[in-house]
Amino acid sequence: MIKNFKPRLYQQTIFATAVEKNTLVVLPTGMGKTNIFLMLAAQRLKQYPDSKILLLGPTKPLIDQYYSVFKKNFEINEKDMAIFSGKVKPDDREKLWVESKIVFSTPQAMENDIICSRVNLENVSLIGFDEAHKAVGDYAYVWVAKQYHKLSKFPKIIGMTASPGSDLEKIKEVCKNLRIESIEVRTNKDPDVRQYVKPIEIKWVDVELPKEFLNIKKYLDDCIQSKLLRVAKKGFISKKKIKRLPKRELLGLQASLQAKISQGERDYEVMKSISLVAEAMKVQHASILLETQGISPLLDYMNQIKSQSRKTKVKAVINLMRDLNFRSAMIKAESLFEKGIEHPKLSKLREILDKKLKNNQNIKLIIFTQYRDSAVKIKEEVDTVNGVKSHLFTGQQKKRNTGMSQKKQKQVLEDFKAREYNILIATQIAEEGLDIPKVDSVIFYEPIPSAIRFIQRKGRTGRQEEGEVIVLTTKKTRDEAYKWAAIHKERRMYRVLNKLKKDLQFEVPKKSLKDYIPKQENITVYVDHREKGSGTIKQLIEWNIKIQLESLDVADYVLSKDVCVELKTVEDFVNSIIDGRLLAQLRSMKKSYKKPIVLVEGNQDIYSVRRVHPNAILGLLSTIIVDYSIPIVYTKNPKETAAFLRIVAKREQVERSKDVYRHGEKKPLTQKELQEFIVSSLPGVGATLSKPLLNHFKSIKNIANASIDELKKVNQIGKKKAKAIKDIIDAEYGK
Repeated sequence: MIKNFKPRLYQQTIFATAVEKNTLVVLPTGMGKTNIFLMLAAQRLKQYPDSKILLLGPTKPLIDQYYSVFKKNFEINEKDMAIFSGKVKPDDREKLWVESKIVFSTPQAMENDIICSRVNLENVSLIGFDEAHKAVGDYAYVWVAKQYHKLSKFPKIIGMTASPGSDLEKIKEVCKNLRIESIEVRTNKDPDVRQYVKPIEIKWVDVELPKEFLNIKKYLDDCIQSKLLRVAKKGFISKKKIKRLPKRELLGLQASLQAKISQGERDYEVMKSISLVAEAMKVQHASILLETQGISPLLDYMNQIKSQSRKTKVKAVINLMRDLNFRSAMIKAESLFEKGIEHPKLSKLREILDKKLKNNQNIKLIIFTQYRDSAVKIKEEVDTVNGVKSHLFTGQQKKRNTGMSQKKQKQVLEDFKAREYNILIATQIAEEGLDIPKVDSVIFYEPIPSAIRFIQRKGRTGRQEEGEVIVLTTKKTRDEAYKWAAIHKERRMYRVLNKLKKDLQFEVPKKSLKDYIPKQENITVYVDHREKGSGTIKQLIEWNIKIQLESLDVADYVLSKDVCVELKTVEDFVNSIIDGRLLAQLRSMKKSYKKPIVLVEGNQDIYSVRRVHPNAILGLLSTIIVDYSIPIVYTKNPKETAAFLRIVAKREQVERSKDVYRHGEKKPLTQKELQEFIVSSLPGVGATLSKPLLNHFKSIKNIANASIDELKKVNQIGKKKAKAIKDIIDAEYGK
């Protein structure tokens, strides 16, 4: 089935392992991971001719890329391949699934289709997870892999990544979530890889932070110290630690203080300390921008804070703009900006580009930067260099006149390949997966402390010819710390992977005969479609409960003709009390169902979420329980929520043999309710206008016989609504 390519030696050895075991493949970017999957797909289709192949990738451009590889290198009719993403309608995906042999999908689209029973994984003989390091936490890969292993008659899994990270526990989590049994790791130094790769030279280029920048930094450091010193005086942190407290520890401190609040300690000292830590973190970010990016990004950030302080009630923002150290730093930065003084990285970057283009006019480069604001400034500067034709390459989010659709991203890459541009100035979007054409050099505007991102960035060069990586580093700043963090993490990653490969046996649960006997609960739960991504639904499916996604007018879950459940997080529950939404929702639930339930999910303390007097919340709780006779149930997490829903649904549908009404309307018990029910079903009427119509016309017959002008006499019934009512009453059935 394979055409137009000859497998390399390392691809063949990795393929041999993948045939036997679920395998995690760790290969440098550009080394043909997709081709290994292609070989395995051919083998599985030969072994199981009537099966399907599924390859998942995190973005639409990536799955388009897989499709192109298979179209070029696989003997298959193009009609037998399909692309699934959010841009393909769900009904079309359902049809394509039936018709296709090989499907390329985003994990979110596949997850939704499994939840809605649009796809059946039973006959999928191979599933691939590209950028497999994402298979942690709640990412869709985790749940899809679990469902696949549970449902497939002949499961085979392959995970592919250039860098799974340096943390042992995270790598083990990826392996566990994907049911990995073996790891195949290759670096550029391995004997079966060395002949296929070109060396990459890494150059660390240092610059000095100017004296004027150090003056601003002093004000920012003093500002941070003053905030943290006040927190230390309150006893929440040691005075010895405040001089060099990294962002990670500040986040930890903030979390510990928030935990005190959630446990009911609504103490002024705790709340004030939370605000002070928030201020310190904002100033720390400003300091990082100054050290690693320059004056323009720093001022942009400071001006955002200044603008917010005029509109917000958040104390951390307001107090920061009153701080003398912060304001002094801002004035100094504005002065440097007016003088045109910028970060020395920019002049060094111009110098590097000027030298390279003089030596070779055909050279192509990517400049990576962490921040979009910096990318804009870099473009302005590099465009002054003779011979530069640059273009920004950013994500889809619209921000400060930047933002590129996937279509635009694809076009820019095509233009880069065709040499319309010779320099791409890219943010994080260009690090992962995209098929970026041959690049001679990659320039990091700043080091990054992530092993995954460092490896992916440098993997953009050295594919066909020798490559070069240049990293701009500001001496005696966070840049140096990030530089060594990346180096050490990359080394640690390969040590960890090799240790796992040698020492650990991954325990993948094997299927027995009983796994193929469906555990039928005979329970159906109707769920509002807006809940489709929740962990609760996934857990219910794990328990073989049939899920029907609907656009429910009332509640989030319908468990029987009598029982509906409104699910809220603790925060949303309190917010809905404050803004009045909750009582309106409860009235609708009470009208439609005999036994409505409110379910509140989360670990937060209900009285600490917002600054509301406890008596106000208690008053509303008593109204819900006493006046509305609606119980309130508390759960800690989605799994506990799902367990509660399952038990109630089972009692209602199995033990009490009650039906589930699809649209959440119980049968009216009185003639009056039945009349309101019938009239409420007319276009644009609903429960709100059914009573005024009946009060005005006295009977359903009179409403049906009324003219448009007569209908318009009822308050809130305009010409458009009246015509819609008349049209449906007068229309011949079936047309």
